[in-house]
Amino acid sequence: MKAESLVVSAAINIGLAILILSLFSILKKQPFYAPVYYARRLSLGHRTDHQSFNFRRLLPELNWISRAVRVTEEEILDNCGLDVLVFVRLFKFGIRFFVVCSIVGVLVLLPLNYTGSTVPNTSSHSMDAFTISNISSGSDRLWVHFSFLCFVSCYGMYLLYKEYNDLLFKRVQQLCNRRSEPDQFTILVREIPLCNEHKTRGCSVDHFFSKHHPYSYESFQILYDGKHLDKLLCQAKFLTKKIEDLRHLSSTKKYSRNSSASDAWKYDAKIEKLEDMLQTLGREIRRIQCRMTIEQKELPVAFVTFSSRWGAVLAAQSQQHTNPLLWITEVAPEPRDVIWQNLAIQYRHLPLYRIVIIVAASLLTIFFVIPVTAVQGIAKYDRLKKWFPPAMAVDLIPKLRSIITGYLPSAILNGCIYIVPFAMIGLARLAGYISRSKKDINACNMVFYFLVGNVFFLSLLSGSLLDQIGESFFHPKDIPNRLASAVSAQADFFMTYILTNGLAGFSLEILQPGLLLWDTLKSYTWDHGKKKHPYVYSLPYYRIIPFVALCMLIGIVYAVVSPLLLPFLVGYFLLGYAVFINQIENVYITTYETCGRYWPYIHHYIIVAIILMQVTTIGLFGLKAKPSASFSIIPLLVVTILFNEYCKIRFLPTFNQVSVQDAKKNDELDKKDGLMEENVRKALDAYSPPCLRPLDLGMEGTSSTKPFLSPA
Repeated sequence: MKAESLVVSAAINIGLAILILSLFSILKKQPFYAPVYYARRLSLGHRTDHQSFNFRRLLPELNWISRAVRVTEEEILDNCGLDVLVFVRLFKFGIRFFVVCSIVGVLVLLPLNYTGSTVPNTSSHSMDAFTISNISSGSDRLWVHFSFLCFVSCYGMYLLYKEYNDLLFKRVQQLCNRRSEPDQFTILVREIPLCNEHKTRGCSVDHFFSKHHPYSYESFQILYDGKHLDKLLCQAKFLTKKIEDLRHLSSTKKYSRNSSASDAWKYDAKIEKLEDMLQTLGREIRRIQCRMTIEQKELPVAFVTFSSRWGAVLAAQSQQHTNPLLWITEVAPEPRDVIWQNLAIQYRHLPLYRIVIIVAASLLTIFFVIPVTAVQGIAKYDRLKKWFPPAMAVDLIPKLRSIITGYLPSAILNGCIYIVPFAMIGLARLAGYISRSKKDINACNMVFYFLVGNVFFLSLLSGSLLDQIGESFFHPKDIPNRLASAVSAQADFFMTYILTNGLAGFSLEILQPGLLLWDTLKSYTWDHGKKKHPYVYSLPYYRIIPFVALCMLIGIVYAVVSPLLLPFLVGYFLLGYAVFINQIENVYITTYETCGRYWPYIHHYIIVAIILMQVTTIGLFGLKAKPSASFSIIPLLVVTILFNEYCKIRFLPTFNQVSVQDAKKNDELDKKDGLMEENVRKALDAYSPPCLRPLDLGMEGTSSTKPFLSPA
């Protein structure tokens, strides 16, 4: 790619970002769009700072950026939880890492690359002059690149260790601060056998835990197959929504000058009829909820509550039976995090579900080979002219080639992969996970590896290795060299990808154009005149973390190859940090709290990037006829792998489990404060399944709608 194409891509993306961010800063000051841009605040009952109309409301402002600079980690932790803080720390990690790498890379490597060739550069407009490709083969300057590789690797591992250690401390502290949460006293038990005497599972649970955990066992909640109630609950939800709408219309007609008393009477008659139907439906639901009706529909699943965290931890993290497929225990998710319908899936069937999901995700990855290859065909214009001669007509229009090769490929690629996270979360829903957090983490993993496979490796293959791909299978020892050659050739494309994904992607994230159009359409059509409710959504970790991790991987791999890309990453993470601080404070709500379990996965993604950088550089030094430098990287590669294994031993167990020491310490704090009995009592009532929850059919206001809605 020529420098002109990169400049055109940067200009288009910067222009779009300025336009979109200016539009956002104006729209967010309009009270009409408060349900879109202040959804979190409104859902928590906070007031928005909308003033009466004045000229300033039509001018763009940057105060939301200054707010992002002032916000502290303590505020995020207190208001949103540790998971959100981990998400923010990912952006902070990127800023700290790439700022230092950019300074060294631009001041040291960039001049070294530009002056490194003994052969005059035939294309003064080529970006290759700023990459390692411009270094002559066998040059001793490559030892400077080796030193920079060691610095990047060691600095990355230092930051990773520091982050892991700090977040481990925050996790332990967060568990202590959340001592009142019922999940700390509760475990989930699956594959419960029938009681030999009474032929019920509830009786079996009580006998088993009374016998084997006599000093800490408190109570249990057996789960039931409530599928037959789903249809009735949906009907109740529909009726309550319809009653609410009719009440609003009735009150509007009563105060309208153009309406008659008969119109209001008609609405009142409809409301009365629907209320009678709702009362009848409520009685039917209560009848079905009766124990005598659902006693025979017990599931082999129960939530068991203990009188202490110590007892719950011991029970959750130990094997209960000689047969490991019976009495399977694990720490219970938060009540709001439970996916109730998935608890009906038999535990031994879950591996089959997971295999089907892996196959489906693999097929989706293969399907996306077509658009990625097409994008690379556009990016490599010289090759495209050979494949498709009519494309030469582009040269007849000035500057059009720069737009097509510089901006269009990355824009098309970002557009194609936008749907991938939604497809992956859909697949994760079918995998049988018992909680939303596990489902989101699984989707996050699938999206990351999809992006690495399709956006990174496939872009390399289709861009520069398509003619040699067969040779790589027959000569696997040449893979590092071929990978290095591909990475060096694709530096310009990934610069434009980061520009588009960062400037345009983050700008569209904060503008929320889809939700904005949907809200406007509703407000002027079927919801015209009705009270507007905030659009409340949880932070989509599965959609954001993989894309940010991919850009970090690209930056790490290209740190040695093309240091000119590093400043782009600094801008990417700075803008992303400012955007998501705004979204976290004003838009997204917290729907579950895993106390930082996302970080081990983020750590793994960054380690993969560092290892990939080292393997690529081994091949680069081989291509540059510097075998001694290639062999010198091998000890560094071994150290990186050992560091990762050490982190797994040192930190990972505490993120996956709760130590007996911490559980006992928290119990002692509760006893000291006199809160133990209250917290246990709260846990006893927290895990009542939706099909057994009491119904409130009161017709005052809209309160009657709430009991029919399953929190799952």
